[in-house]
Amino acid sequence: MRIVVFDGYTSNPGDLSWAELEKLGDCAIYDRTPCDQIVVRAAGARIALTNKTPLMRETLDRLPELKYIGVLATGYNVVDVEAATQRNIVVTNVPSYGTMSVVQMTFAHLLNLTLHVAEHAQGVAAGRWSSSADFCYWEYPLVELDGLTLGLVGLGQIGRAMAQAGQAFGMKVLAYDPMPPQNLPPGVRMVELDEVFHTSDVVSLHCPLNDSTRYMVNADRLARMKPTAFLINTGRGPLVDERALADALSAGRIAGAGLDVLAVEPPPTDHPLLRAKNCHITPHIAWATKAARKRLLHEAAENIRAFLAGGARNVVNP
Repeated sequence: MRIVVFDGYTSNPGDLSWAELEKLGDCAIYDRTPCDQIVVRAAGARIALTNKTPLMRETLDRLPELKYIGVLATGYNVVDVEAATQRNIVVTNVPSYGTMSVVQMTFAHLLNLTLHVAEHAQGVAAGRWSSSADFCYWEYPLVELDGLTLGLVGLGQIGRAMAQAGQAFGMKVLAYDPMPPQNLPPGVRMVELDEVFHTSDVVSLHCPLNDSTRYMVNADRLARMKPTAFLINTGRGPLVDERALADALSAGRIAGAGLDVLAVEPPPTDHPLLRAKNCHITPHIAWATKAARKRLLHEAAENIRAFLAGGARNVVNP
C-alpha cells in the first residue's frame, strides 16, 4: 500500500521520526509539493497526508485510487471535504495535539504586549540601561494582567485552557461561543460576541474559520474595543480584516495586536500589518513545539491504523 506525504517538512524538519508511518506502508515523503506535482506524486497512492497542500475537487477527480486523506493539522479547509465524501474518501484531522503550545504562544504575545519584553531587551543590548541615571528604566507603559478582562472568542479545548491560564494570572474571563458548552468552566461568563469586544481588555481568537467567522474582526468590532485593549489571533488569519486592523492600530484606536497567523502565508512584503503600530507577528509557529509535533505525527499514524482496521477516528466527513 502506497502512502504519500505532500508537505512533511513543517511537521518534521528532521528532528522527529517517520517510523510509525513507515511501518504502515510504502511511504513517499516530500518536504513540499507544488500544486502541479500533486497528481504525479500521489499516483497510485491509497493514503495521502497533507498539511497545507490543497486537495480540491479537480485534483481528487484525477486520483481514483485515493481512499484516505489525513490532514496534519486541526483545521482541514485545505481539503474539499464534500468532494472527498462524494468519492468515498475518508478525511481525518488531528485535534488537540497542540492545545498547550497554542496557549503558551498566546500568552507570549500578551506578555510581550503588556511588558514589551523584546523592546526592553533590545534597549539593554543597545546600551540604554548602561547609560541610565537610575537602577532601572522603561520606555513603554507596563501593564499588569491581574484584574483585567480576558475575552475569548471560542470555548473549545484551546479556549477552555486559555480561560484557566487567564485566571491563573488573576484575569476575569468572558467568552463567546455559538454553541456554549453545557459544563461551563468555573468563573467563565458567557456573553454575546459584541460584548466580548466592547468589554474586554484582551480579545483572543480561538474559533474555527468558516463563512460565519471570516472577517469577524472588522472595522465595526475594532471600533467597539477599548483604546487600551489588545487583540491576539493564534487561530486563523482570515478571522481578521487585516487592513481594518492595520488602520485601527496606526490610528491608536486599540493599543496593540499579537498575531501568529495571517490570511496569506508567507505574507507579501507590502502587507499593511508589517508596518502597523505596535503589531507583533510571529510566523505561524504556535503549533510547532517539538512536543506538539511529536503528538501530531503519532495521532496521524493512529488515525491511519484505525482506518486500515475498518474503524473511524477523527473523521471529519459529514
